[in-house]
Amino acid sequence: MPQHIKLKRGFTINLAGKPEKTVSDAPPSDTYALKPTDFLGMIRPKVSVNEGDIVKAGAPVLFDRKLEAVKYCAPVSGEVVEIKRGEKRKLLEIKILADKEIVYEEYKQYSISDLIALGREEAQEQMLQGGVWPQLIQRPYGIVANPTDTPKDIFISTFDTSPLAPNYDILLKGQGNFFSAGVEVLKKFTEGKIHIGVDAKAEVSSVFSEAKGVVTTKFSGPHPAGNVGVHIHHVSPISKGEIVWTIDPYGVVQIGKLFLKGVYDTAKTVCLAGSEVSKPQYYQTHSGACIDKIVEGKIEHRNVRYISGNVLTGEKIESTGYLGFYNHLISVIPEGDEYEFLGWMKPTTDKLSFHRALGLLSFLNSSKKEYVLNSNMKGEERAFVQTGIYEKVLPMDILPEYLLKAIMAEDYDEMETLGLYEVIEEDMALCEFIDVSKHDIQGIIRQGINLLRET
Repeated sequence: MPQHIKLKRGFTINLAGKPEKTVSDAPPSDTYALKPTDFLGMIRPKVSVNEGDIVKAGAPVLFDRKLEAVKYCAPVSGEVVEIKRGEKRKLLEIKILADKEIVYEEYKQYSISDLIALGREEAQEQMLQGGVWPQLIQRPYGIVANPTDTPKDIFISTFDTSPLAPNYDILLKGQGNFFSAGVEVLKKFTEGKIHIGVDAKAEVSSVFSEAKGVVTTKFSGPHPAGNVGVHIHHVSPISKGEIVWTIDPYGVVQIGKLFLKGVYDTAKTVCLAGSEVSKPQYYQTHSGACIDKIVEGKIEHRNVRYISGNVLTGEKIESTGYLGFYNHLISVIPEGDEYEFLGWMKPTTDKLSFHRALGLLSFLNSSKKEYVLNSNMKGEERAFVQTGIYEKVLPMDILPEYLLKAIMAEDYDEMETLGLYEVIEEDMALCEFIDVSKHDIQGIIRQGINLLRET
């Protein structure tokens, strides 16, 4: 029987606009983009195509000079129409005008029985060339895995507890054979275990239950119970000098498709959700799609914020922006740039407050009430106040306040001792949400990680 870990600390943000379990085909986007900014830790991106080049889906278009073996591939076939750069020529996007019918770069096909006998070197070469390697994330640091490393274990979280999170049963419906094949390939890269974290409150989906040779652990509790970092902390914590890899279930399916079908298939189901969406539901598209066709005619108001990902960790984009490489969710919430009379003193039950301080009647709300939240910070950055509140939403045995102060003081020894190897931005996002000092906590965590990587 799987181990069941019950988490008590955390905070579930119950937003209005949850998606219906309906999947429709989104109108095909005209353009798709690969964004180097999606890949944390990429220091020196190098484009290997020029504007006007014709590429197939799965053809390499980008690599990192610090990790040249890992190729980042075109999500669809078509013409490279723009290589967009920002300040100091920072590479922002590689845009591709898509063909009407996708043409794929072809890679070697395998059967399930072939995969059992497959060696690491052969599997690694196909994954590096075929565009799926960036799905592997290294902990510590939360960066793309280095192919020369051997991880202690590999972790896969099969559920998401973040606000408006999509359901993986719907995202990956009918793709259990590809997931099982992907797991079989991942076994080549570790002498440890493949850990799968599942939601204890739900029946394990057949997509995941058919995978063999994995260790399943059940988790229950409020957000961030679905975070893979929390799973690692409670199942096999990372010590200095150790490396584990993580990958989300969609990435495992992509690996399976690369070996069983011989193509880099970026087709994905994404969720359009939020209080400003007239009919929140799921849509079929491809990775890196421009969201304009997906959101067109489905937004109720004009002054809204589009987010690729969830409201805690996602990226703000325009209505003509592009879906992030690792995202399966487009959140749409009110922008929140309007003055609010009386602010937090307003006697209302419509405000969500972890501290029960916003809205004088907020304490009357039940735990099942859904909220319409905007992007307003409700305060500006101020002195760092130590309240001990972070520990109430972070289900890890670390001291987040002292860790953040160690990073701000650039105290390397304390950063290591206080647990920076165990966390990345998503693990501390709730701390930022409830922070009365309004600090960019996720930014501070990345600053600390970058300092440790430079040592």
